[in-house]
Amino acid sequence: MTTIKDIPFRYDQVGSFLRPEVLKTAREQFLKQEITAEALKKIEDESILALINKQVEIGLKAITDGEFRRSWWHLDFLWGLNGVQETTPEKGYQFNKVQTRAASYEITDKISFNPDHPFFNDYAFLQKHTPAGILAKVSIPSPTLLFNRKNSVVHTDGCYQDEQSFINDLAHTYHQTIVAFYDLGCRYLQLDDTSWGMYTGFIENAKTEEEVRQWHRQCELGVKVVNQLLKDLPEDLTITMHVCRGNYKSDWAISGPYDHVADYLAQLNIDGYFLEYDDNRSGGFEPLAKIYQNGPAKKIVLGLVTSKFPELESTELLIKRINEAKNHVPLSNLCLSPQCGFASTEEGNHLTEAEQWAKVKLVIDAAKAVWADA
Repeated sequence: MTTIKDIPFRYDQVGSFLRPEVLKTAREQFLKQEITAEALKKIEDESILALINKQVEIGLKAITDGEFRRSWWHLDFLWGLNGVQETTPEKGYQFNKVQTRAASYEITDKISFNPDHPFFNDYAFLQKHTPAGILAKVSIPSPTLLFNRKNSVVHTDGCYQDEQSFINDLAHTYHQTIVAFYDLGCRYLQLDDTSWGMYTGFIENAKTEEEVRQWHRQCELGVKVVNQLLKDLPEDLTITMHVCRGNYKSDWAISGPYDHVADYLAQLNIDGYFLEYDDNRSGGFEPLAKIYQNGPAKKIVLGLVTSKFPELESTELLIKRINEAKNHVPLSNLCLSPQCGFASTEEGNHLTEAEQWAKVKLVIDAAKAVWADA
């Protein structure tokens, strides 16, 4: 009989938290060369230690470092891989209403594992200071972010002669990276993936059948690279995936129902999904049935509590929506979380730290009202 892993937990969180003002100020001072790297690290360490204590105090079973040492949820990690170079484009990413800071990457050489990736020391610090009985969780961007969406094909120009070589290197690099985290004590790792959220919108808004075919091809390649990197990982390591639709200064990037990608998500050998359902941009719960039917051991974490705005959802509304979702997936396979992190970039969303923690407490209280094992 297939069993459901304990992780993700009935109440869980995506990863990033609002940076405290002391840390924001220190980062600005460092960029202006007013303080040293050592001074910045000291403030980062102190801020993370305070965050660990707060997460444990409020009752989370898995904690993160809040991504406090990062500027971006994804770019800081990608820049640390061999073969990926930091770039500054003319414009940032265009969201619904706002445009982000200008920062990106370029693949300049064959992609390979970097044993000195700074995220390893970052995780070692978190792991060292995580109390017994609590899991130190790490989140990294999915490899699908390194696909070139410009022409709906994989980024192979210049560095790679063929698509499969690119996928092989990418999968192998990620596999080695995840094993390195495991060796540091990690047993809970999350892949943050905006690609599937983007594909839903691109397919939904495609103007031609050829566009639809191209995006479905991208989905197929996404399944290929993710499943390849997951092969032969340790059995006691849980891998989840957060399917994101954009999170920058409380704005979003794209909308579209999960119907377009549910079949592909079902094929991924992932233990659990964090799916955004905080507003009507995500469509209904019906696609969840496809994911469940193709993988009965998978858990689906419903992101019903928005991290974008301070207004608190009612516990009654959350319970009502969970009951709607269980019409498509057994309650035993469902969990609850905020829809995204509170600060996917260092700017953070438009709410206070107190409002952020009220959101986390709401998730915990609502989960305990629904599940006996929460």
